[in-house]
Amino acid sequence: MKLLRVIANLGYGSRKHVQQMFREGRLTDATGDVLYADDVRDPRDVRLDGEPLDPPQGLILMLNKPVGYTCSTKDAGRLVYDLLPSRFRARDPVLSTVGRLDRDTSGLLLMTDDGTLLHRIISPKHHVPKVYEATLARDLRGDEAAIFASGTLMLENETTPLAPATLDVVDPRHARLTITEGRYHQVRRMFAAVGNHVEALHRSRVGGLDLDALPSGEWRALDEGDVARIFD
Repeated sequence: MKLLRVIANLGYGSRKHVQQMFREGRLTDATGDVLYADDVRDPRDVRLDGEPLDPPQGLILMLNKPVGYTCSTKDAGRLVYDLLPSRFRARDPVLSTVGRLDRDTSGLLLMTDDGTLLHRIISPKHHVPKVYEATLARDLRGDEAAIFASGTLMLENETTPLAPATLDVVDPRHARLTITEGRYHQVRRMFAAVGNHVEALHRSRVGGLDLDALPSGEWRALDEGDVARIFD
């Protein structure tokens, strides 16, 4: 693919805008030689104003989402895209969230422009576990783990029971819940179904991948080893 199209698809601007970058000599290779719009190069060897390009198509990144941000491109208020380089919102293919975390939930959010990988992660048939840390309004009763593990729990206004989930009690008002589905507000609705209320919710792990020491509001691109951990 010619560099003009590659760079425009990465969100750096319209083709007209990127063409102007080439005319101004702002695009070079790693050694500093000027590149041209119809060159065909590995994007990893291209520099814009001396800086490497954003990760190429096939990007998957991990964001430590803070509370107060919405997983949307259009909603009012703060969006998860506001935490990324502004170019990322204009990438083609689009950079999408892998499932969603609601505005009041923090933690590990994956984003990718690889549709095949996105569906592989969220498909229930792949059983990718997601781990949530919940702070509750009331003490646990003691029977929640058995109810969640039963595979018979029905959420309000739904017609199929939830897949079995694993509850680990941290203390009377803190629990760790592992689920393999991604239904709308699932964790909050599960605790509501057993008479409790989630006051704070944080996703700490997807598959075998965790946030490590990634600060809140920060992101990093994942490599092949990271992606493999998702399916461990």
